[in-house]
Amino acid sequence: MEKNLVIVESPAKAKTIGKYLGKNFVVKASIGHLKDLPAKKLGVDVKKNFKPDYEVIKGKKKIIDEITKTAQTVGKVFLAPDPDREGEAIAWHVAEEIRSKKKSPPIFRVLFNEITKKGVLDGINNPVEINQNMFEAQQARRILDRLVGYQISPLLWDKVRRGLSAGRVQSVAVRIVCEREAEIRAFQSDEYWNLEVKLEGSLPPLFTARLHKKGGEKIDLKTGEEAQKLVDFLKQIPFVLTSIQKKEQKRHPSPPFITSKLQQEASRKLGFSPKKTMMLAQGLYEGVDIAGEVTGLITYMRTDSVRVSPVALEEVRDYIPKTFGKEFLPDEPNYYKSKKGAQDAHEAIRPTSIQFPPEFVRPYLKKDEFRLYELIWKRFVASQMKPALMERTLFLIMAADCEFRANGSIITFPGFISVYMEGRDAEVVKKENEEESEGEGVLPPLKEGETLKTVEFLPSQHFTEPPPRFTEASLVKELEEKGIGRPSTYASILTVIQDKKYVEKTEAKNLRPTDLGILVNDLLVKHFPSILDVQFTAHMEEELDEVEEGKMKWVDTLKEFYEPFSKVLGEAKVNMRDVKRQEILTKIVCDKCGFPMVIKFGRHGEFLACQNYPDCKNTKEFTRSGTGEIEVQKRVETNETCEKCGSPMIIKRGRFGQFMACSAYPECKNTKSISIGVNCPRCGKPVAERRSKRGKSFYGCTGYPACKFASWDKPVNSACPECGSSYLVEKYSKAKGVKIVCPEKGCRYQKIAS
Repeated sequence: MEKNLVIVESPAKAKTIGKYLGKNFVVKASIGHLKDLPAKKLGVDVKKNFKPDYEVIKGKKKIIDEITKTAQTVGKVFLAPDPDREGEAIAWHVAEEIRSKKKSPPIFRVLFNEITKKGVLDGINNPVEINQNMFEAQQARRILDRLVGYQISPLLWDKVRRGLSAGRVQSVAVRIVCEREAEIRAFQSDEYWNLEVKLEGSLPPLFTARLHKKGGEKIDLKTGEEAQKLVDFLKQIPFVLTSIQKKEQKRHPSPPFITSKLQQEASRKLGFSPKKTMMLAQGLYEGVDIAGEVTGLITYMRTDSVRVSPVALEEVRDYIPKTFGKEFLPDEPNYYKSKKGAQDAHEAIRPTSIQFPPEFVRPYLKKDEFRLYELIWKRFVASQMKPALMERTLFLIMAADCEFRANGSIITFPGFISVYMEGRDAEVVKKENEEESEGEGVLPPLKEGETLKTVEFLPSQHFTEPPPRFTEASLVKELEEKGIGRPSTYASILTVIQDKKYVEKTEAKNLRPTDLGILVNDLLVKHFPSILDVQFTAHMEEELDEVEEGKMKWVDTLKEFYEPFSKVLGEAKVNMRDVKRQEILTKIVCDKCGFPMVIKFGRHGEFLACQNYPDCKNTKEFTRSGTGEIEVQKRVETNETCEKCGSPMIIKRGRFGQFMACSAYPECKNTKSISIGVNCPRCGKPVAERRSKRGKSFYGCTGYPACKFASWDKPVNSACPECGSSYLVEKYSKAKGVKIVCPEKGCRYQKIAS
């Protein structure tokens, strides 16, 4: 019997699919894209309707030769890369290569929404044609990104420094982070006070109420004196429970995951970066060896649709009453609406079978694979359960013309929350607590009209806070809401802006722009306002969607973009500030030769340099005051001396953070790491904080490379009282703050940091 050839992207998927299809099929992997625009030239002929000049990616010729050679010996070819735009482009290029040979068998496109035996066989038995519109949408995006990146990046190399890059979407993401940082820096905090009172009724327990209104209007206490004056007045006034309001509230489950929501939730609950989430999800989709049989555990993970197949709905609706009880199953399936503009090409992200509960597959998965799978599984099951029911009670309490409120709630039916509750960003929780909690707690069974006894007045000082910095989760949410990027691009956007050192993570895992990021953003916003405009970028995404839907020609999309872009590009080449060569004169005088010092921009940002360079190589770090004044950073001395020349060692800041350097630089270039005051548990030498190439902080032995001790968590000079480990580490979480834990696997010792 004549064999057939199946082409997929990854070797792991090829292995899984090969087992399902049997001996009459040959399955080969392209290992991603085979062809792309050239690396060392634009590769787009603008004058010929943006004709792309594709070439074989370095190292892929052997794979192409193997695929085309095999294709000439089979009856049919089935192209089965991932079912998205990138996969369609891979399929198109593979088909182009096969058809270029003398003998070309029939070529079909197959789509696998899940890598299970049923999913694979369904795909093979229902082949389709390559989707030309989808390929052209991907091609248009690739050319758009090339036109921007390949022409703006060299401009940044010339004006700022080599190695910088600009991207049509990544630069907008950096702009969003920079604008949030500008809001934070411009924010002026205002003082305000809340007033709570602990009250006692005719029945226990005591409860707390918060001042809500005075004279029928929302109260605004600005100072402690105002708060205390009101307390002194209220001490003389009876508190009366004037109204008890009870109502039932429903909390509905969230829909099953789409790509962006999975990335956000995995970041909030598991601490995973979007890149890590997608890498783990890819593995769960492609297949895991479960008791000797390789099967995909989740459906395709790049989707913006919340649709679920009827078969999957039937499975989960059969599972819920058997596991949780009939009362947890709604009479009809829960259906959810996808957001406006969703492609709906694939189902929501869900388990391929409800018969693979997390505890069953745990032995076959690595720790993080299991945690992500459990998240997906629980979210899907919960999405088809009944709402949670709560009885909410509100006490309205009057003291003269002051209205106090106390809230209490009890869960009368847990519904879906017995399985899963959606996580929330820390700033959302904080806002809700501040605005809505008003004495939230357990309320006693009192009656209207009771006079309450005041036990204690609790005035508290607060200050308004600036908007929070983005986390990876909240930035993905912002990009999604503004229509920037698509499911397949969020992870790469966040990875690129951090790899390029435009954005960095704080110790609290928030994102802030670097000095370089702010500089590049300012230059691009000034000279390419439309390219960096959020609405314009969202509009381009919509047009790419229209290309995919066959409503717009890809060449028309590029023409609409390129004509105004080429004009502003030419103007920017002439008018953009030349940061690399620019020297801003200051009033600061060089303490070595007496020449004025100038501001220059180097690899690590702005610095002061002597105008007499190269005769004088004196440099200094500086800061800017709130009024923009330049202030030289004072030299930070240490108690250590240079072991090479005997000069004092001083503190400096470089690409990977602070370090000690010889004060005799440039004559002596000796440097060393700064100890955190903890000795290495392996060799006894000091441990220092360092930064990885990606900018992530870690702690390593100063005896490296002889000693390779390293830890992502900060070591503590204290032995574990339970297992005897020679050291402990600090762990940070938004919910619990800093705690001290044992790093030894299997030891669960932990305590709250003092």
